[in-house]
Amino acid sequence: MARKATAESAANDANAGRLKQIALTYKMTRKADSKIGLVITGVGIVVLGVFLAIGFLLGHPVYLGILGLLVAVLAMAIVFGRRAERAAFGQMEGQPGAAAAVLQNIGRGWTTTPAVAMNRSQDVVHRAVGRAGVVLVAEGNPNRVKSLLAAEKKKMARIVVDVPVHDVIVGDGEGQVPLKKVRTTLLKLPRVLSGPQVTAANDRLRAMGDLMSNMPLPKGPMPKGSRMPRGGKMR
Repeated sequence: MARKATAESAANDANAGRLKQIALTYKMTRKADSKIGLVITGVGIVVLGVFLAIGFLLGHPVYLGILGLLVAVLAMAIVFGRRAERAAFGQMEGQPGAAAAVLQNIGRGWTTTPAVAMNRSQDVVHRAVGRAGVVLVAEGNPNRVKSLLAAEKKKMARIVVDVPVHDVIVGDGEGQVPLKKVRTTLLKLPRVLSGPQVTAANDRLRAMGDLMSNMPLPKGPMPKGSRMPRGGKMR
């Protein structure tokens, strides 16, 4: 009995958490997309209406109505998810680190390291490693990030000789990939590495270090009045 009560309590908490998350997502989406409520309501009404109409024509309005209600809820969820995703990308676009946020949610099988290279203008290169190889994702000024990408590729060429390296520049210009399509672009790359090869590549790249781990930060609490070191050119 105690175990059953605990399981039911955990299930109720999980459901409450999901509902809270959906409500929060709706509020955030509505700020960028004021018509979201009308759109998903309209989708539900239209889908349910079509099924009811078919049900009356076939003489089974109850069965088709129940089926239509289920399909309407599914359609509303799909439309809501897509518009919420679009609104989220719209809010992130142009913000520093937006590409890193997308890469962190790319899915299983990928290991992401944000900010492996950066310059003083805050153009930045992130690294993702998966079955497709190594993908360097740059965000910032297109002309400046090219030199960052070239330097990072040259450095990695000594470490991961047998691993394909791809590069992506985030943006809306020619030859660039929009932020909302970064994840899709990576997932469409051909998978050429096995699981052990991916692990080996990750281990070698970790041993090489990254921008954050190579920064000369003092150990322990920083003394009052001290400033962060301003080194020369970053990678």
